[in-house]
Amino acid sequence: MRLRRRSLLGAPALAALLPARQAQAQGQGSFPERPISLVVPFLAGGSTDIAARIMAEQMAPRLGPAARIVVENRAGAGGSVGSEWVRHRPADGYTLLLASASALGTNPAALPEQTPYDPVEDFTPIAIIGGGPMVLVVPAQSPHRGVQSLLDAVRARPGQMSWATSGAGGIGHLTGEYLKLRAGGLRAEHVPYRGGSAVMEALAKSEVDYSLEVLASVAAHLRDGLSRGLAVSSLRRHPLFPDIPTLDESGLPGFEMTTWNVLVAPRGLPAALTGRLAAAAGAVLADPAVAQRLATAGVDPAAPNTPASTRAFLVAEREKFGGIVERAGLRLGR
Repeated sequence: MRLRRRSLLGAPALAALLPARQAQAQGQGSFPERPISLVVPFLAGGSTDIAARIMAEQMAPRLGPAARIVVENRAGAGGSVGSEWVRHRPADGYTLLLASASALGTNPAALPEQTPYDPVEDFTPIAIIGGGPMVLVVPAQSPHRGVQSLLDAVRARPGQMSWATSGAGGIGHLTGEYLKLRAGGLRAEHVPYRGGSAVMEALAKSEVDYSLEVLASVAAHLRDGLSRGLAVSSLRRHPLFPDIPTLDESGLPGFEMTTWNVLVAPRGLPAALTGRLAAAAGAVLADPAVAQRLATAGVDPAAPNTPASTRAFLVAEREKFGGIVERAGLRLGR
């Protein structure tokens, strides 16, 4: 009887241990046991890179006392190179992607033949991190101090002025093409770079006439007087630069285009790991000090969200950008 009583008493404890052992066997219970790679599909210094480094620093301690998240830049093709690389990694939580509107929004819409992945079905959505408007920006030495002045100059010199983006088919490219169409079908030479930092360097050197770049990439240059912002692409002025008008105010009524950053993993990430990573990201975004750091860098922190709402957001954005491409008549790379 004593042996029977001991075995019965031990059964609940044994049952409690089984899920933990199963999770550990699947690599979840002790996760993370090695550094996590957070891939940024752009050069260092751009908006996505800024957000990634803040998130990596703050998410790691929320995943465990010894956890490390290392930012890895894999630039090219407007974010498609790094995104495609992540798509083929194991779905074990050790490779994540901080995607952008270019990588998982405009590239698939505008360059479907050059984007080998589905932005929704080929990844595991984890969390929306934040976003912000695009800025129509010119070099500090530019004679143009308003949107209409710049557009008039482009109109007067068809195909002779140049504009920079952080990649063909990206959010800046799609916004710029849409701007030219809204302004009456203007012509200007598109010069793609490999990231926002490279675009801003080109502007600072007056190598191009203008750009439409995300606020986080241009913020420091605007503050330092290296470039001049003419307008933002949101319907409301941004609190960081309240003196910069909107394109809606500047003669293009209803013009709106914003960018965003979303944390995803390769397709098939176990629900337990997805939940842990989403909880860590949510805790970071809920921290007022971190939210202020992101906002100061030009990335407006996202409202609380879940993996399910993140997926729904990506589906909606895919449809939205596809609609813009169709309405604008863009056939980039086709």
